[in-house]
Amino acid sequence: MKTYFRLLSFAKPIEKFAIPYIITTLFAIIFNTFLFTLLGPLMNALFLNKGGEISNLGTKSNSFNPIELFNNYVNELIVQDKIYALQVICLVIVITVLLANFFRYFSQRFMEDLRVHTLLNLRKTVFNNVMDLHVGYFNNERKGDIISKVASDVQVVQFSVTNTLQVVFKEPVQLLFYVGVLISISLKLTLFSLLVIPFSGFIISKIVKRLKQQSTQSHESFAKMIGFLDESLSGIKIIKAFNATFGIKEKFDQENKFYSNLNRKIARRQQLASPVSQTLGVFVVVFILLYGGIMILNGNSGLEAGKFVIYLATFSQVMQPIKAITDSFSGIHSGIAAGERVLELIDTKPELVNKVGAKALESFNTAITFKNVSFSYGENEVLKNISLSIEKGKTVALVGPSGGGKSTLMDLIPRFHDPKTGVIKIDGHSYADLTVESIRSQMGIVNQESFLFNDSIYNNIAFGKPEASEAEVINAAKIANAHEFILNTESGYKTVVGDRGNRLSGGQKQRICIARAVLANPPIMLLDEATSALDTESEKLVQEALTNLMKNRTSVVIAHRLSTIQNADTIIVIDKGEMVESGSHSDLIKKQGLYKRLIDMQAFND
Repeated sequence: MKTYFRLLSFAKPIEKFAIPYIITTLFAIIFNTFLFTLLGPLMNALFLNKGGEISNLGTKSNSFNPIELFNNYVNELIVQDKIYALQVICLVIVITVLLANFFRYFSQRFMEDLRVHTLLNLRKTVFNNVMDLHVGYFNNERKGDIISKVASDVQVVQFSVTNTLQVVFKEPVQLLFYVGVLISISLKLTLFSLLVIPFSGFIISKIVKRLKQQSTQSHESFAKMIGFLDESLSGIKIIKAFNATFGIKEKFDQENKFYSNLNRKIARRQQLASPVSQTLGVFVVVFILLYGGIMILNGNSGLEAGKFVIYLATFSQVMQPIKAITDSFSGIHSGIAAGERVLELIDTKPELVNKVGAKALESFNTAITFKNVSFSYGENEVLKNISLSIEKGKTVALVGPSGGGKSTLMDLIPRFHDPKTGVIKIDGHSYADLTVESIRSQMGIVNQESFLFNDSIYNNIAFGKPEASEAEVINAAKIANAHEFILNTESGYKTVVGDRGNRLSGGQKQRICIARAVLANPPIMLLDEATSALDTESEKLVQEALTNLMKNRTSVVIAHRLSTIQNADTIIVIDKGEMVESGSHSDLIKKQGLYKRLIDMQAFND
């Protein structure tokens, strides 16, 4: 129940929807219950013809029961004019049905508003928390599992939790109204007939006992399929190139069959609850029909035929709320299982959070310094005791063998991770004392893997500066040597690049990424081999543009090619997580160390 109430908290302010829902539902229940009590007067008006019966109908009662008062009024009309009484009864039935359905419509409308409001808040909270998580979290989690929680699991929670809320109020109240009518007719008959409810509940609880466990397995299996689908679509070229289509199909089919079979078992259990409760209800109705019929035929029970008809009709409706309640119990297990997965994601806290009182970095004026910085992924130490200074206006190149820790060092600068030990400072301020957002606002990043959003070229370039003018966007594209090819696309700057930019070549994507960084115009540029995807001609033009861009600007470059880094102010050679050499290109060549060997082999690979 703790999980349920926590999920329900996303419906706040719940009173905005709950109070109108309760009011309209109460009126719908009142008119719906009253409708069945009209069967007695209707039967009397149609089938009681004997003078003795008619005379007895007019007997007045001292009861303050509104239903009884209405029945007495109708009985008096029957004594005077049966056709007129029939007309009155039919008019009341029509009005009652209209009012019952009118209030039922608005109660469902308020509940639907609550459902949508809950889904909105829940999905927003989940997505916001995912976006706030540190970059390292996504290296350890399956993307498909995250997508499944945000999309599918939240949807399950929406319906099961809010439907249960609806059942918790509406159905028990409706049941109480029905039982009140039954007791008013025959207490003895009612007490015996209602024994079916706890008996039915016991059987239903046995049927749905394993639903939560199976529902959890179902959600996890669906998440695996989503993740597998995402991987297959992302790697479709590799799949085709290695003729692995058949194996991929088989792998997906196995998980799909497991998911389908599991859902089949869940559905069977859920669907069994309703027929069981309904069957038990029919048995009781048959018993009541037999027992009550004998009481009437013997003539010594005081139970009138008209009231017995009302009793039978009302009791037949008693099973509807009971059925709805049992259905909700089977459905809530699935919702709670999905809810636990969603809350697990919401409860995941980002490792990088702004500490209380953190200040915003307004500008970059002097240097970024690393002092005895170490970093590790779990037990694997990636950086060891790094100390360096990146001064304003200087270009620092990071080189070294693959896996040496260059990219990890680069990721520490925009604070994608915090070091395990040591301190990183900017202008003398520790990173820990500054807001993450203000640090990153001073930096522009171009990754080796060029990533574009499925949007227009214009919006991709203006991604970091959406308020930029068209002239600024075009100028940035020109600097990145992208303007000409953009004009040659079908819609120019309005051309949609497709999923991850797959409608463009690798070189075109990279140039748009460079234009995006150029437009942001930050004081610090982080370039992870920004020209690696360009052809020779484009590389030369873009490298020249980047060289001009990096003048009087702080730049950190991960370099694989000599042409990229030979003009750097400082070259830092990183091997196995340690700084083994540093200096200018000419100084390092003279040392005849690792840098010289890498130059000779041209083996600058990330």
